[in-house]
Amino acid sequence: MTRIRRGYIARRRRTKIRLFASSFRGAHSRLTRTITQQKIRALISAHRDRDSKKRNFRRLWIIRINAIIRERVVERALSYSYSRLIHDLYKRQLLLNRKILAQIAISNRNCLYMISNEILINIKKSIVKNPME
Repeated sequence: MTRIRRGYIARRRRTKIRLFASSFRGAHSRLTRTITQQKIRALISAHRDRDSKKRNFRRLWIIRINAIIRERVVERALSYSYSRLIHDLYKRQLLLNRKILAQIAISNRNCLYMISNEILINIKKSIVKNPME
């Protein structure tokens, strides 16, 4: 019986997988079975870490906003924090997301101070008008 030459489809599939794993170290970039296992692990980690990246950035923005707001409070001797600021923003229907607020806090602190001062002034006015709130 003569030898049958296999087609190129399996080889093409393996080379495609090898291209994905070309930057991996050791057998993870050379052996087909370990390459497929590492590919699955890499894709799972990438999916998981995309979500954690979003969480980490949100935490970073919150920390930055809170630090700037509390820094201003030390000068004025008032108790004002991030959570009160966000609550008051929603109350006044000023829908600024945390990313934008953090960028404002870094690039132009006075702008964030002006926003928080306007909110505080409006709150004081509303408390004076109807104290039962």
